[in-house]
Amino acid sequence: MKPVKIFTIAALLVIAGIGATAFINGKLLKTANDTGNKGFAVVELFTSEGCSSCPPADQLVAKIQKEDADKPVYVLAFHVDYWNRLGWKDMFSSADYSKRQEDYAAYLHLQSVYTPQAVVNGTTELVGSEEGTLRKAIQSNLAKAPAAKLSINASAPNDNNTTISYTTEGTDKSTVLLIALLQKNAQTKVERGENQGRTLNHVQIVRKLQKVSLSGDSGSVNVSLSQGFDPAAWEIIGILQNTSTGEIIAAARV
Repeated sequence: MKPVKIFTIAALLVIAGIGATAFINGKLLKTANDTGNKGFAVVELFTSEGCSSCPPADQLVAKIQKEDADKPVYVLAFHVDYWNRLGWKDMFSSADYSKRQEDYAAYLHLQSVYTPQAVVNGTTELVGSEEGTLRKAIQSNLAKAPAAKLSINASAPNDNNTTISYTTEGTDKSTVLLIALLQKNAQTKVERGENQGRTLNHVQIVRKLQKVSLSGDSGSVNVSLSQGFDPAAWEIIGILQNTSTGEIIAAARV
């Protein structure tokens, strides 16, 4: 089926690199700054269970997630909601994620949005199932020195909440911090729509995206955890993004 086209509206967020210190279930988890002096790549996949062209893209980012596990490559799968009217409601979809894709269309001067679409570091867009093009974009960004730095730590979950503390370098008034809560894996049996009868596997599903306005180079924010949150099956990624250009300037995970 031809991609669903939706015309665009204006801009949103900016994202940046992260190193992390986290307490999960009372255990202290540490990593060095994920990006350090190396580059990084944030791969945002806009996908839907209602789109028959999307499963190959979902499989590709799962492959990249596995192969690049030791690199500063961050996969975030955003399930858009505009396919829901065509026979199957994607339980992971959100109008907020469709809006984020529309914002990228404005940043990148695109006539419309489509699925599957991948956006790398907020500056490069491509068909999400084009493996060679996606890998080239990732390698290109890994070779670039990061424009900013981000480090975060998370407190032990308490009453379905956690406190994220952060420090940043290289930000300005156009920079915002995004905290993404991701479910690492899920499987869905689709009963209607273009993928009727198929069992679909997903990775790095964004279940929540919280925007934090920065005030100075450090701070903290309370984040409510989604129902069913499990430290072993979910993860938290922080992103710094320039709201004027859409460019992601740093990222890190807990």
